[in-house]
Amino acid sequence: MLENLKEEVYKAHMNLWKNRLVMWTSGNVSGRDPKTDLVVIKPSGVSYDKLSPDNLVIVDLNGKIIEGQLRPSVDTTTHLYIYKHMPDVISVIHTHSIYASAFAAIGKPIPVCLTAMADFFGGDIPVGGLVLIGEEEIGKEIVRKIGNLKAIIMKNHGPFTIGKSVSEALKAAIFLEESARTLIMAKILGEPQSIPESIVNKLHKNYIEKYGQ
Repeated sequence: MLENLKEEVYKAHMNLWKNRLVMWTSGNVSGRDPKTDLVVIKPSGVSYDKLSPDNLVIVDLNGKIIEGQLRPSVDTTTHLYIYKHMPDVISVIHTHSIYASAFAAIGKPIPVCLTAMADFFGGDIPVGGLVLIGEEEIGKEIVRKIGNLKAIIMKNHGPFTIGKSVSEALKAAIFLEESARTLIMAKILGEPQSIPESIVNKLHKNYIEKYGQ
């Protein structure tokens, strides 16, 4: 069932591992099939070297296991809440990547100080409040704070990214970490300079309308 989506979600997990955005068993990727509203997600507590398309878990939007022998991620309720309340979202990714999580530790947003950030994200990366994992609270806070962006930092926890495809959510996760790393390094040289909102909006509009094939 959903073999292509399982393969795509599995490869996204491997990309997180390759790019050092996750460690040991942390983090998770999910993908929603828009035809059935079934969701493929990582099983809880399984290390990345033991992960395969076959041991991913399929659940419905109520969290009922449709396929799989293992328990789904403890963040499943968060993912499902986002899917229920943001119908354009096809993939949710959660990591504990080091540099983005540093912003989570101090509870501060990641400002747009680079044109590449303006292009892709179109605004500062917001910070959601501190809420407990395992129920709907994180999902509610993400939906409340993320707006039209593809990423958010949850205070004292870590980053979440979303996308209209698994690859878009993955790109957001990788680029979010790179942006956070650059800004932290920039602070060694001085105070990073934010780009005015009017210019950010123009850059983001041009990126959406003109970038790529």
